[in-house]
Amino acid sequence: MILCAGESLIDMVPQDGAFRPLAGGAVYNTAIALGRLGQRTGYLWPISRDPFGSQILAPLTEAGVDTTLCPRSDRLTTLALVTLTEGEARYSFYDEGSAGRMLRPEDIPALPDSVTALFAGGISLVPDPCGATIETLIARHHARLPVMIDPNIRPFFITDPDAYRARLARLLPLADIVKMSADDLEWLYPDLAPEEAARKLLATGPRLVLQTGGEAGAKAVRAGETVSVPAVRTSVADTIGAGDTFNAGILASLDRQGLLTKDGIAAMTSDQIRAALTLGAQAAAITVSRPGANPPWAHEMPA
Repeated sequence: MILCAGESLIDMVPQDGAFRPLAGGAVYNTAIALGRLGQRTGYLWPISRDPFGSQILAPLTEAGVDTTLCPRSDRLTTLALVTLTEGEARYSFYDEGSAGRMLRPEDIPALPDSVTALFAGGISLVPDPCGATIETLIARHHARLPVMIDPNIRPFFITDPDAYRARLARLLPLADIVKMSADDLEWLYPDLAPEEAARKLLATGPRLVLQTGGEAGAKAVRAGETVSVPAVRTSVADTIGAGDTFNAGILASLDRQGLLTKDGIAAMTSDQIRAALTLGAQAAAITVSRPGANPPWAHEMPA
């Protein structure tokens, strides 16, 4: 089971002059996408007992995602007010004292043996105590489990950039796979071109650094090689959840190829990496073709 640990929230998405509440969050979207693609998936994040908590749980259940590790909380659900500029999403977060923000290490149960891989990232890595808690979770389990991290950096959410860079400097070397957009790489290494930045990150410890660039397609950078695939052309409704769905496609492909282990990731061939990038790009293209974070089901994917 691939365990996704990180934020869920309610996206308040513009619609007809008002806002429509939609369940979302970077790691949550990846969990939903993995479940819809047919992979055994678990989710770990506090779920509020407020009405939004039920709205968050329903799509997880529908996608077959295991939520038994999710603590329940009387604190409120995080809200993200979304604004769209030429299809690009921007966010304002209402997060102080929320159920997710207040996640502490003692809230996380022991991971069962059924967990075979760990995915984490998003804004859940930024504030404390939840950021320190996810960092602790990864530190405890990275020696046994393959780890993928997507920081999905939101600069306006980061109140202490130096502290967050220090956290990433501790966390990213523990990952087997790191996914970064071109904007993420620029924030982390402002003086370097994207591929130089990816190679600098690679030198800190990950086996594979994935770089996404929207219409520019996606790359996988590893020692001595860069593997690229083009973007899948489609009409774009908006980009909400695109990178999250791409992550799910990568993990689903590696799982299907029998490569989602520490040894498997270390020994991947170029063709196997290309297959993973292709599935990620295909899944993301379907998500961007419809409003909101609405990842594809397995039957909607190309044969």
